[in-house]
Amino acid sequence: MTDRYFVCPPPREDKEDVVLEGPEAHHLIHVMRARAGQRVTLFDGEGCEYEAEIRQIGRADVRLAVHCRSEVDRELSRELVLAVALPKADRHKWLVEKAVELGVARLVPLITHRSVVAAPTKMLHRLGRGVIEASKQCGRNRLMEIAPAQPWHEFVEATRAVPHRWLAHPAGAAPEVAWRAPVDLAGATAGAGAIVLAVGPEGGFTSEEVASAMAAGWGAVDLGPRILRVETAAIALVALVALAARLA
Repeated sequence: MTDRYFVCPPPREDKEDVVLEGPEAHHLIHVMRARAGQRVTLFDGEGCEYEAEIRQIGRADVRLAVHCRSEVDRELSRELVLAVALPKADRHKWLVEKAVELGVARLVPLITHRSVVAAPTKMLHRLGRGVIEASKQCGRNRLMEIAPAQPWHEFVEATRAVPHRWLAHPAGAAPEVAWRAPVDLAGATAGAGAIVLAVGPEGGFTSEEVASAMAAGWGAVDLGPRILRVETAAIALVALVALAARLA
């Protein structure tokens, strides 16, 4: 696979020259030390990729000739939405990167009773750049959407019509809840429609938050007896469900 670069707006048609600027041009010029005549792959974040050749390298931009366009689908067969109370520091960057690699279509930052990160717009913009970088590496041609932060109770209401909704919550924290073992998720996610997963903050969802989800038809998954960090639990649950949906 040739080096991949994100192009926006996408070429309007084949055989059109495009100009890369900003971080993508910087990467080509200063990191990869690109030269005229080099072949690269461009992708538009909407499902298409383009074979292109570098024509001219400027101080801060790169002009490329687009040779051909193709639709290359590397997405999951089901839409997978991850709602998560983002962890502190740089751990949320790692979470976004791995969510992209595993095929999550949309990530929703949650505001819960125990949330420690407010997810302001500026932070979400930075995470959006992380989505591009992860997509370049893993070969996805559709960018994972990062939605605005949403309070948990609003998210529960907004997803009532989604057929498959699961939250990660330890069985010992709520013995009255009916649990789904991870190995049973293949049957639980069979059929059509989106799959929505939710992971709470450090300390987990409160009993009231879990109860509201259960009343709205959510299921619960216990990820084991060990205490997992937010990002570990999120990626473990996504990986389990992505594999289960593929096998269903």
